[in-house]
Amino acid sequence: MSPENQIEIPLSKKKMYLILAISILFVCLGIWFLTAPPTIDHPIYGNPKFIFSCGIASIVFFGYAGFSIFKKLGDKKPGLLINSEGITDNSSNVAAGLILWSDIIRITTANVMNQKFLIIKVKNPNEYINRQNGILKRKTVEMNYKTYGSPISISANTLDTNFVELYNLLQRKFEENKI
Repeated sequence: MSPENQIEIPLSKKKMYLILAISILFVCLGIWFLTAPPTIDHPIYGNPKFIFSCGIASIVFFGYAGFSIFKKLGDKKPGLLINSEGITDNSSNVAAGLILWSDIIRITTANVMNQKFLIIKVKNPNEYINRQNGILKRKTVEMNYKTYGSPISISANTLDTNFVELYNLLQRKFEENKI
């Protein structure tokens, strides 16, 4: 395929550095909760076990997110590549790779804690689940499948575009390339 027939959406280094900084901040907050927990006069939020659990959760979740973003910062490939064959997803740690237009049933949206995602519903979800190497990645896409009906979710968070533009572009290209 010639390059003029492709649309490349690069990864946004600016957005990724911001996510990395926020992840580091929350890991530091988690460490603070473990090493010198704040004293709060509240029956739930002041409970040392609750504060300890929040500290552990913050370190694990944001540590993993920060590590994933840090690895992605060195990636030179575009976040999304759109052409007549399909969408090549390289936008996250659990990117789907090539999603053929012929596999796509529809493109919908989902909100998770004020975060918008594109859900790419495909005819053969197990094929996309089995592409993931590593148990954590596979479990993540399996959870997406059980929750949203598809293992493929794409966020604009790491892409050099916004959510509405991305959604409109993919919907238009999907309609143009429907088989």
